[in-house]
Amino acid sequence: MSETEKITAGRTPDPQTVVVHDKHDERHQGSVTVPQYQTSLFSFATYAEFDHAVAEEPDRPMYSRGNNPTVQQLEQRLAELQGGDKARCFASGMAAISTAILAAVRTGDHIVCVSQVYGPTRKLLENFLTKFGVEYTFADGTSLDAVRSAVRANTKLFYLESPTSLLFQLQDLKACTELAKSVGALTYIDNTWATPCFQNPFALGVDLVLHSTSKFIGGHSDSVGGVAIGSEELIGRINESEYLLLGGVMTPHTASLTMRGLRTLPLRMERFEKNGLRVAEAMEQLSHVLKVHHPGLPSHPQFELGKEQMSGYSSLFAFETDLPVDVIKRWADHLEYFRIGVSWGGYESLVTVPTLPEGYESAAGPVVRLYIGLEDPQLLIEDIKQAFEKVT
Repeated sequence: MSETEKITAGRTPDPQTVVVHDKHDERHQGSVTVPQYQTSLFSFATYAEFDHAVAEEPDRPMYSRGNNPTVQQLEQRLAELQGGDKARCFASGMAAISTAILAAVRTGDHIVCVSQVYGPTRKLLENFLTKFGVEYTFADGTSLDAVRSAVRANTKLFYLESPTSLLFQLQDLKACTELAKSVGALTYIDNTWATPCFQNPFALGVDLVLHSTSKFIGGHSDSVGGVAIGSEELIGRINESEYLLLGGVMTPHTASLTMRGLRTLPLRMERFEKNGLRVAEAMEQLSHVLKVHHPGLPSHPQFELGKEQMSGYSSLFAFETDLPVDVIKRWADHLEYFRIGVSWGGYESLVTVPTLPEGYESAAGPVVRLYIGLEDPQLLIEDIKQAFEKVT
């Protein structure tokens, strides 16, 4: 053991160190970046070597629908950063979510899902899984009693999203995972909003953590991907069945772009947190804003729970307004530094006025979702104000 290893033994590396220092592979010839293995297959010198790889080396690259060295390097880094044993990357966040859920349930099983879950995930349960006899119940994730009441004898999975991505409600992760374990169910969470930098669901008992790498992890609005992170056993189960059969795999090029973005994730999250809170605090003072939904604000009803579960906050939040939808859309048109778009996690600020689906009855007026990018936050605040002045 080197002197550095002796000094740091038992210490968890900080996130920025994790994303910068790779466990280099000699095949990379000392390259400080991971090469793109842009190939569909990998050949073997002898048939004996091929047979050995098939029988004994499940992680050995053979065909890029299964394993690819570029993607594997990203998977190793994401697993280490999030604190899981193993990771599997996918072609999109929904590919990761769909594959992971399908691996956890079968005909006759039941899922408890938070009611304000990401819209496409809700549609997966409502429109797809029901075709195969999988049941579900949407529960108010802010109430442990509501979650408990949703449990059935055939419940096999709790699906959480904390915070949710429209009204930013939290679930008590420790309480939910304890409840799930008491009935023999797995717990999954979409951790995209908080990122590995600000929330470690594994420390609170969650079995599988999901991310859309298209958002903060990729960070540059130029890649689409997803990842599932968990134990060796759980990721192995997903890999052996749905992952290989459904084929929603990440390409080497996407993995390379995502790895590049990952290098600066902790630094970017520091800036996002500061920018997001500053703009959210300013929004609370504006006359046509009824309520700001940001877990980092003391006005958030679950502010204390957020401090217990998270070490920081990202920069996506929402506000309710007393202006009609048509007026607030004209307000969005007048913004100079916000682009109108549905995603988030890149460098640029975004705005959208979503149509609230079932499960969002608590909103008092139209909801506007803001994503605060890396720009000067004061400039964004002034932009928001001038747009309001033009429509009121």
